[in-house]
Amino acid sequence: MNIRLSLLYVLAGLALAATHVQAESLVNGSAEAGKARALTCGACHGAEGVSSNPMWPNLAGQNAPYVLAQLKAFKDGDRKDPLMSAQAMMLSDEDMANLAVYFESLPAAAQAVADENLLDRGQSLYRGGNLEDKTSACLACHGPTGRGNPAAAYPALRGQHAAYTAKQLNDYRDGARTTGSKVHMMQDIAANLDKADIAALSSYVQGLK
Repeated sequence: MNIRLSLLYVLAGLALAATHVQAESLVNGSAEAGKARALTCGACHGAEGVSSNPMWPNLAGQNAPYVLAQLKAFKDGDRKDPLMSAQAMMLSDEDMANLAVYFESLPAAAQAVADENLLDRGQSLYRGGNLEDKTSACLACHGPTGRGNPAAAYPALRGQHAAYTAKQLNDYRDGARTTGSKVHMMQDIAANLDKADIAALSSYVQGLK
């Protein structure tokens, strides 16, 4: 195992241990206020943070630091989407923190893998990566069950719609989406994934619980 992969596994282990100890959200916000502010969000993301359209992400159970970072990115223009950019422009910093804490408090969606025929390939890539092209295993940052890493604002992937995950991976690979940092971790990883890899990974994470 190369040094980069070893370091990622160590960091992931420490972060996962920390999340078990951390009982409260890492974001200072009010879930109650967030629930009231989330009425508009429900039109796309569902009343309980689980969207009916597979191209729109589930937000239920997503860690608050990641939700907050994405809302700020949409508002600042670092991440672009016609619908989300317009919605984020109307949010104050307090609104964003409250929404992040609210969605984090909801139970995550529970779904099955999208395609059983892709299970072995998806599981292999998620858990072991690809040593030939040095692609890191997804679990190094997102955890063995896809719960993410709140301390690093790495998103939870469990139960996320396969179609949405596939679009994000394709956007990272094609340069349509960036991480908004100098690390470019997701772009580098996605660059080594072909269409079949992306389909398998997206199917697999949809079934994580």
